[in-house]
Amino acid sequence: MRVAYICADPGVPVFGCKGASVHVQEVIRALVRRGARVELFAMRIGGDVPAGFEEIPIHPLPPIPKGDQGAREQVALAANASLRAALMREGPFDLVYERYSLWSFAGMAYARATGVPGLLEVNAPLIEEQARHRELVHLVDAERVASMAFGAASALLAVSRQVADYLEGHPAARGRVHIVPNGVDPQRFRPGVVPALPGCPGTFTVGFAGSLKPWHGLDILVEAFSLLRRRDPGVRLLVVGDGPMREQMVADLSINGVIDAVHFAGAVAPDEVPAWLASMDVAVAPYPDLEDFYFSPLKMYEYMAAGVPVVASRVGQIAELIEDGVNGVLVPPGDAGALVNALAWLRADASLRARLGPAGRATVLRDHTWDAVAERILALAGFELIPARKSEVPDGTF
Repeated sequence: MRVAYICADPGVPVFGCKGASVHVQEVIRALVRRGARVELFAMRIGGDVPAGFEEIPIHPLPPIPKGDQGAREQVALAANASLRAALMREGPFDLVYERYSLWSFAGMAYARATGVPGLLEVNAPLIEEQARHRELVHLVDAERVASMAFGAASALLAVSRQVADYLEGHPAARGRVHIVPNGVDPQRFRPGVVPALPGCPGTFTVGFAGSLKPWHGLDILVEAFSLLRRRDPGVRLLVVGDGPMREQMVADLSINGVIDAVHFAGAVAPDEVPAWLASMDVAVAPYPDLEDFYFSPLKMYEYMAAGVPVVASRVGQIAELIEDGVNGVLVPPGDAGALVNALAWLRADASLRARLGPAGRATVLRDHTWDAVAERILALAGFELIPARKSEVPDGTF
């Protein structure tokens, strides 16, 4: 089976370190393990070719230049012609799989016109996200692109129930939405990995892995760790990742007098993350009480596969993944006091930690591996999902 994997999002470096980059890489690896011959079409490469990609053909799409936001959006929209031409040149394909981005519709249009399955993976309500957190000049055009891509896809894969609800509210997507959460490679993330930064005997390490952005609840983590450290001088905080909140975290931890008990590892390559998780006694996902929590957090699956006990906010998909006290600990979102108490509880109860870690790993082994994701993708790509349609391939114009 020949698969065209498309990521036309200029914000996702497919060979980078961020969560979206890892998602792209792992889905492709899992498809290859299932015998697919994948070719990657990407707007932003963003790094060296990772392990397992040496034999995968890579087709760069035209990059988006820096400058005026409205002009950038129009260039991204015009890139559909280049994507369409590349698919025509490199095809035929048996399956087109695309990570939904704001301005790309040519992949799903190509799949529909050539009569092959077109699966559109949707990770977030991108139009609302872009308008709220960044800048969106051509709103009407973005909505038209979404309608075209959603309407042409044979199936839409939502990473969470919340994203699925958003898609079901869109007339062009309704009735073809399937929930396929993120996953993990349990061979890479497993107990027994040599830690990158082992603690001294008696030290209890609280860990966080992910981008340092406001919606990850880092202010809550800083407050909670500062309170915990005052109670217990034997605890330390390990932060794996980088981002715009780092400077504020350092400042607040310094003001609170606990910065000497904190280690910032910075951004690390995906293949280095397991060793950093192995350095943690407990891992946290302290999300605030967000109005729309639609994420499928990779960190949760990676923490759990590594056998690290997890303390996380009771929000969104996390509340569906974690059974409190069985395979992790849930706390109210935005509640630093509750987080402190949960961490102190786990610090004091080694037998509880010894139960939670293996139970978390068992959960992801059962339901949330990348191989299981690939199997679901290939099942949804059954040719019966798409009626045979013969028409000319659109020329990529809008």
